[in-house]
Amino acid sequence: MRRSAAVLCGATVVLAGTLTAVPANASASHSANTAAAKVTWKKCGTEDYPTLQCASVKVPLDYAKPQGKKITLALSRVPHTAKKFQGPLLVNPGGPGGSGLTLAGFVASSLPKEVAAQYDVVGFDPRGVGKSQPALDCKPGHFDPVRPDSVPSTPAIEKANLDRAKSFAQACGKKYADVLPYINTVSAVKDMDSIRKALGAKKINYFGYSYGTYLGAVYGKLFPERVRRLVLDSIVDPTGVWYDANIKQDYAFDKRHKALMAWIAKYDSTYKLGTDPAKIEAKWYAMRAALAKKPAGGKVGASELEDIFIPGGYNNAYWPTLAQTFAAYVNKKDTAALVKAYDNIAAIDASGDNGYSVYASVQCRDASWPRDWKQWRKDNWAVYEKAPFMAWNNAWYNAPCAFWPTKSLKPVNVSNTKLPPVLLFQATDDAATPYQGGVTMHRLLRGSSLVVEQGGGNHGISLSGNACLDKHLATYLTSGKVPQGSGVADAVCKKLPDPKPQASAQKTPSAPESAATVGDTLRGILGSVV
Repeated sequence: MRRSAAVLCGATVVLAGTLTAVPANASASHSANTAAAKVTWKKCGTEDYPTLQCASVKVPLDYAKPQGKKITLALSRVPHTAKKFQGPLLVNPGGPGGSGLTLAGFVASSLPKEVAAQYDVVGFDPRGVGKSQPALDCKPGHFDPVRPDSVPSTPAIEKANLDRAKSFAQACGKKYADVLPYINTVSAVKDMDSIRKALGAKKINYFGYSYGTYLGAVYGKLFPERVRRLVLDSIVDPTGVWYDANIKQDYAFDKRHKALMAWIAKYDSTYKLGTDPAKIEAKWYAMRAALAKKPAGGKVGASELEDIFIPGGYNNAYWPTLAQTFAAYVNKKDTAALVKAYDNIAAIDASGDNGYSVYASVQCRDASWPRDWKQWRKDNWAVYEKAPFMAWNNAWYNAPCAFWPTKSLKPVNVSNTKLPPVLLFQATDDAATPYQGGVTMHRLLRGSSLVVEQGGGNHGISLSGNACLDKHLATYLTSGKVPQGSGVADAVCKKLPDPKPQASAQKTPSAPESAATVGDTLRGILGSVV
């Protein structure tokens, strides 16, 4: 999926997966052959998270050769303060490619104090990400503006986009030939177990958003006896990893874009764009066509415009800024507002070149992708006819997988009956990880409990202000108890109200933390994950 896009997860902002047969003795052999490293924590607090500590741990690049080359994983921690200690709570924001270091601080400060105090909340940069070493950066500036129009309406435009995709895949293969075979979900999951051992814990608690839900489910498959509690929020469909998941994501994002148009129509007195959502959407596509011919400020062309508006599919906290920017262009021919929005929203893809490099490396390695571009062309034009908003933008985001230099693995079958009760959160109108993914995961993880945000369209929904959702989370982390119902959902929470227009003089906001922290990091799966 498109890195569950750039903006992800509930707690922060991505996208998703397929199934891999796992040897029955995988967890046993890993445990026996990998010696536990020790962790030395040092203060690294920030203004927002003053109690944060940092450390690192070395793990095998190739777990089949535990005494071979080592790589380094960066860790963070907010230590427990209560007498009752429930062990480490590993957290992950998604991606693939999202950094989890500050997520530890976000989760620890967002949970009720009495709950957070019982855990060591531990963040980590997965292999290849951020402060972990080596950190991948295949082709710096790959997304620098202005890119070719994402819609390949002519052979020349299609060739330009294909050349970009091929050059990125080739750059990764040339720069990281010895590393790419080991940048994948299963290796990252084995790293999680190495972290567990380094922490001296018999079991871990885990809380993951977006692609992080797939990571958690695969950990549960490989190491079910090591799972104490497991929370999955905004869930990747584990049976669609990754090509199919991205296709489904395109339809969901188009629906979410139409929801934005309807919201703008509701506030015609503010935005002066009309009261008919379909006509407002036509104005948006007219704006796109104009920018394809003449990019705003030499920076925002058609593809960059899509980059600005895609985060609105992750979190409606962006809607007031997006509507204001749209209106300024249509009503005042204000191109500066577009450039400002690009700098504050689209170009923020928090993980940048590194995050995208890891995203592509994991998704392209995890599961098979069509190697014949004719298949991509056929499938994506079919999507475009019904859901044009993100179809081709997402296709090119993932297109390096058609030319990836490593072979693909098989997806992991996460079906599981050996886990303790698992808590699942899913919004019905989530675009980055569509609702059916949560239903499918609920079915595959026997004994799990599904909490649904009815009518909600944001991605990463817990710890984002919905008291109903957060009550279920706090209860589970405190006692292990989950709601039990008789229908598809075990509990249903109402969605939060949609935002209201902001004052025109208000500063254009960057990504809201609850939308940007969770890192599928502005690119879907599921985002495209993520």
